[in-house]
Amino acid sequence: MTNELSEGKMPDRVAAIAKRGFAIWADADIEESLKARFDDKRIPVRGVRHVRIWGLQVDDEKAIPGLERTSIPDEEIWEVNLEARDGSRFEFDSQLLKPAEVD
Repeated sequence: MTNELSEGKMPDRVAAIAKRGFAIWADADIEESLKARFDDKRIPVRGVRHVRIWGLQVDDEKAIPGLERTSIPDEEIWEVNLEARDGSRFEFDSQLLKPAEVD
C-alpha cells in the first residue's frame, strides 16, 4: 500500500484506514449496486493518496457583468483505492469511508 503525501498531514481518520488496511462505507446512502461490488464488512484498501484539485479563476467583464473576477478555490482531498470482490480497483474520496473493524 502506498501513501503519497504532498503538502499537509494525513488526517487521523484516513491514517486509521491506511493502517488497518480495510475500510467500510461511512454512510448508508451509497448506491446498492456499487456496495454490492465490495465486501460487506471489510473492503481491502490498496492505496491512499493526497490529491489537489486546482481551482479556477475567470477574468471577463463581458461574461459576468459587475464581477470581473470570479474564482473557485482549490480543493484538497484524500483518495482511497479499494479492491472489489472481483479484484478490480476503484478510487473514492475518503469522506465516504471509515476504518473497518479488524477481527
